[in-house]
Amino acid sequence: MLITGAELADGRVRDVRIRDGTIDAVEPTSAGLDPDAGERVVDARGRHLLPGAVDVHVHFREPGGSHKETWTSGSRSAAAGGVTTVVDQPNTSPPTVDGDAFDEKAALAAESLVDYGINGGVTGEWDPEGLFERPLFALGEVFLADSTGDMGIAVDLFEDALAEAAARDVPVTVHAEDETLFDEGALEGDLGGAGTAATADPWSAYRTAEAEVAAVERALGAAAESDAQVHIAHTSTPEGIDAVVKAREEAGASGDSVAPPTCEVTPHHLFLSRENAGRLGTFGRMNPPLRSEERRAGVFERLRDGDVDVVATDHAPHTVAEKRQGLAEAPSGVPGVETLYPLLLESVRKGDLALERVRDVVAANPASIFGIGAKGRVAAGTDADLVLVDLTNPREVEAGALHSACGWTPFEGLQGVFPELTLVRGEVVYERDPVTGAESFGEPVGRNVRES
Repeated sequence: MLITGAELADGRVRDVRIRDGTIDAVEPTSAGLDPDAGERVVDARGRHLLPGAVDVHVHFREPGGSHKETWTSGSRSAAAGGVTTVVDQPNTSPPTVDGDAFDEKAALAAESLVDYGINGGVTGEWDPEGLFERPLFALGEVFLADSTGDMGIAVDLFEDALAEAAARDVPVTVHAEDETLFDEGALEGDLGGAGTAATADPWSAYRTAEAEVAAVERALGAAAESDAQVHIAHTSTPEGIDAVVKAREEAGASGDSVAPPTCEVTPHHLFLSRENAGRLGTFGRMNPPLRSEERRAGVFERLRDGDVDVVATDHAPHTVAEKRQGLAEAPSGVPGVETLYPLLLESVRKGDLALERVRDVVAANPASIFGIGAKGRVAAGTDADLVLVDLTNPREVEAGALHSACGWTPFEGLQGVFPELTLVRGEVVYERDPVTGAESFGEPVGRNVRES
């Protein structure tokens, strides 16, 4: 394939040639690359060519939850949103805490349209030897408080897991909440019926911001003691991000050779707050929960200013029927893999974020942090994981137009810039006609990024 006249994130206009799954050449359009015989030519004038997103935090629910999502439906949703690599978390059924469970999930992941990594989990029954013998992407998300899957662990087991990972130079992703600081009183009294406005605010008040900040600080301290590379997942508070920044600066000042701590934020913590409780009801229950509008704005500010390393989705689908239950019964989590790039690109279109910043937090940074150097860049010699978008052509986010099996989105009605073309190692996995809206998907070509 030859893509001509595309504008890159940094403003350069380039022709990009793809051969054998990699980017063969990136040349100024003014010089021009001549088409080869039989080569498909994509005229990209007026559009941007971006690296495929690397979403390091998804829950594709297989095995054990295929009524919510499968590797096929989840990866189709990823491809349609410009995500070309996903990293699946361990809280499936069975949980990915030993070699056999890893192998079971890996067999299911062969149906993925996009490349993938598989994380290993930690419970009292985990088998580190069996896990680390497999092509593991990372350890985690390690839960410091219970969430979906009931995998919360005590501090001593967390410290043991950090030591095991550090000994093997494997990064650790942490779900940081301290359940001893949850406010049980917030769940007392009349919480309203299923799906009503009264249900989201109590959940946010219950899993307090202070619980997250305390757990982030504890995780960072334990990681420093064990020389482990730690990545804080779905940071929902400005204070949590600030704690990571402080630890990173301290590690740099000490000359520590261990990779500095990093953090991610999610689109739902960037674009939604407790002010959306009335619309979302129990569909707005997630862990960590929605925060105040002031904290949401603070998280977005830190993203814009460079303190946030990664934006990942924590794509955690549940069915509409499951989410319509009352507060005590409704599971936590929202879908989001298909709307990651579109929502951030809309922020670029509106002038709230720089395009290079978006490129870094969804592609270049996660690829660098987790050691998959062939991903995350538009450069000769890298994997041809590419996304073509028209920043002048946003559309409304509508659940009926998305591809997750769960059939809903918390971002209904927001604007997003959606891809016209998504490539994984040069293979077309998604294409949409910008005029008619007709869509087509490619075949499952996904590979485990940790396998050579």
